[in-house]
Amino acid sequence: MLKTMKPAVAAAAFAFATGAYAADIYEPPVVETPPPQFVEKQVAAGGWYLRGDINYHWSELRDAEFITYGPPPGTNGFTSDDLDGAMSLGAGVGYQITPYLRTDFTADYWFESDFRGSTSGTCLDGDPCTSSDSSSYEALLLMANAYVDLGTYHGVTPYVGAGIGGAYVKWDDLTNITEDGEFVHKGGKDWRFAWSLMAGASYCLTENLQLDAGYRFTRIEGGRMFEEFSPGGVSIGAGPGFDDGFNVHEARAGLRYSFGGNTNCAVPQMVAYDPPPYEPPVYK
Repeated sequence: MLKTMKPAVAAAAFAFATGAYAADIYEPPVVETPPPQFVEKQVAAGGWYLRGDINYHWSELRDAEFITYGPPPGTNGFTSDDLDGAMSLGAGVGYQITPYLRTDFTADYWFESDFRGSTSGTCLDGDPCTSSDSSSYEALLLMANAYVDLGTYHGVTPYVGAGIGGAYVKWDDLTNITEDGEFVHKGGKDWRFAWSLMAGASYCLTENLQLDAGYRFTRIEGGRMFEEFSPGGVSIGAGPGFDDGFNVHEARAGLRYSFGGNTNCAVPQMVAYDPPPYEPPVYK
């Protein structure tokens, strides 16, 4: 019986030794290369743009008493004043610095706003009298502006901005009517300091074209309104006249065209992303 058990024991010992040795052999896992992955890549900001606007503005002179006239420094004032609204056109060139910051230079032409006012004084016969006055003004506004874009939401980008520059204001002749007759003062014209505050929003029509609508408040400093009236070269103390400046409220609408498509309206690009190759761990 011992003779028959020896081969079986030997076979079992060999199988045990073979299995123990096989357990010590490392078999690396089979790793399949993953397919390429795609991620969004935002288009970098930065690029030139052109803009054009059509606007309507309402001008307000300061209180009538600040429209002064008479021999310098001018101690007489108007008792009433009124300015009509008017259309304006604008154009400019700008640069998108980052997705949130841009700047531009604009030129706007304000069409004539009609002026009506009145004064109280003394007529030639020494009796008190009231005059009726009429004129108009137009202006060229040149501004350097900066804007903060507040993010783009479903194609809409709200923004705020500010500008600084100058306005060339040209007054038409002032017609002054009293019981003594009609008198015409030559209108004044000069360059004046101006600043603006803006708020609005743009809407993406295409990657390059945006519709822009907003509000602008502009403050223009005072200057010469009309010259002295001197019939026959004789001064009658009815000039020169000065206004104390304008507060202008403006509704604006226009288009901005950007070159290169690198705006807040640009669609993010899908680029392939290849993960690094798998490196199996090393067992020591």
